[in-house]
Amino acid sequence: MHSDRRVNEELARADARKWHYAVLATLAEQGPASQAQLSDRTGIYRSDVVSVVNELTARRQVERSPNPADRRRNIITITAAGSQQLATLDTILAQVEGEVLAPLTAPQREQLARLLTTLVDHHGQHP
Repeated sequence: MHSDRRVNEELARADARKWHYAVLATLAEQGPASQAQLSDRTGIYRSDVVSVVNELTARRQVERSPNPADRRRNIITITAAGSQQLATLDTILAQVEGEVLAPLTAPQREQLARLLTTLVDHHGQHP
């Protein structure tokens, strides 16, 4: 709870939310996507993805363009401003991580990361 609170506080200082980060990071890592694909990739409900994309579009951090294969659908792409915001958010999250994990040694942090990855992988396979 402490970590979640700190993340939310620090993202808010950058006028961002976790869902903004999730969409920007997904687009940066996996390339342009439809809103449905963003929902699937981030775990954000489809109706909520629309709101997040609207917010990021208004901030010029993503662009919507017609899908050449199906002009009724849009493709979402991260912009230069979105990439810059993502870099800012990455720095913020690294700082919060350092604060939250400060009591752990480097090997303990690595062990925690491995254990959490095991849990995420397991529960991602079994909804």
